[in-house]
Amino acid sequence: MPAQARPYALGPGDGQAHWFFGSLATVKAAGEHTDGWFALTEFVNPAGFASPLHVHHDEHEAFYILEGTAEVHCGDQVFRVAPGSFVLLPRGIPHWHQVSPDAPMRSLVLTTGQFERYIAACGEPAQARQLPPPATPDMRRAAAAGERFRIEVLGPPPAAAPRPSDETERPRVHAP
Repeated sequence: MPAQARPYALGPGDGQAHWFFGSLATVKAAGEHTDGWFALTEFVNPAGFASPLHVHHDEHEAFYILEGTAEVHCGDQVFRVAPGSFVLLPRGIPHWHQVSPDAPMRSLVLTTGQFERYIAACGEPAQARQLPPPATPDMRRAAAAGERFRIEVLGPPPAAAPRPSDETERPRVHAP
């Protein structure tokens, strides 16, 4: 039987931080603290950042946007997100996101309680609580970690769809 989870609180700069695919990922709740039920990670993605196209085979992924804007692509759907937006990315559907070029995006990412181990396996401990210097991700290491955690990088981000000039910056909201 797993040990009983213990209450704790973290301050704004607290948590295990990693440089991960060009972003800063700070683990606020790891699976070891939640009996494996979930992990909560704060992400800061640089302006213009695009995640690789990838798929989680065993877990859903959810984003709650705190600052900045982005387009989130999941299957054939595109969601424009802004502060206060929530996006659910079901397991088994390839997805990626592109942060707008004018400002970084800060979000909370909710997954099952192993995603933080994937971050640690692919990334490296952050040398400072800031975005990492530009670097090429180690895709061999990401592929090996992906096999272990069943998160598959399918390739670089596809080109983002052009925006019609008359479209506003309001997020598109879709509910089940």
